[in-house]
Amino acid sequence: MVRSGWYRPAVVKSVHSCRVRAILAARRQLVEVRTGLYNQIRGLLKTFGVILAPGTGGTFERAVNAECPDDPMVRDAIGALVCAWKAAGEQKVALERQLVRIARDQDVCRRLATVPGVGAITSLTFVTALDDPTRFRRSCDVGAYLGLTPKRYQSGEVDLGGRISKAGDRTAHSLLFEAANALMTRVRKDCTLRSWGLSLAKRIGSRKAKVAVARKLAV
Repeated sequence: MVRSGWYRPAVVKSVHSCRVRAILAARRQLVEVRTGLYNQIRGLLKTFGVILAPGTGGTFERAVNAECPDDPMVRDAIGALVCAWKAAGEQKVALERQLVRIARDQDVCRRLATVPGVGAITSLTFVTALDDPTRFRRSCDVGAYLGLTPKRYQSGEVDLGGRISKAGDRTAHSLLFEAANALMTRVRKDCTLRSWGLSLAKRIGSRKAKVAVARKLAV
């Protein structure tokens, strides 16, 4: 089978990319844990009639301490969750600092971070997802590789386009979507890509336009 070429070779990522992606995966897990604890704390307090105002970080912790019922059992339960929430946040920050240092040491990541809306985490995720860019014959293949191109159904004279495939690295295409969202909604400095995305949003809607901008960022 090897001599006949009846196989598709699998790409194995480099050791460096695997190491960086281990840190990215750990950070993503900590974000999910922290979000779950945040929602759990708010849900438990709501059971006892305490509805917290929106807030994060120190604001959230102060609100919990101030509004928590005086019942010792409830305070112990909420206090344990708050301690775990703070610990997850501290570890997340530590990993993010390490990722920033790694990105600063790589010329490719520094250049990618000059794009409005793209930071160290997005650039590292993108670089490690592709690993070896020379394996793509054309830059437009990257959009399909990351699942940012629409599915197609073709049969006879039927040719239908569907939603984006969402194939490949989910973290990479979700972060690219976030970068596109930041570029179109938060960045005030105008650029060609932002102007193109805003004009596209008027015709097809903001969500589809952000997906299109994410694809252009990838390409």
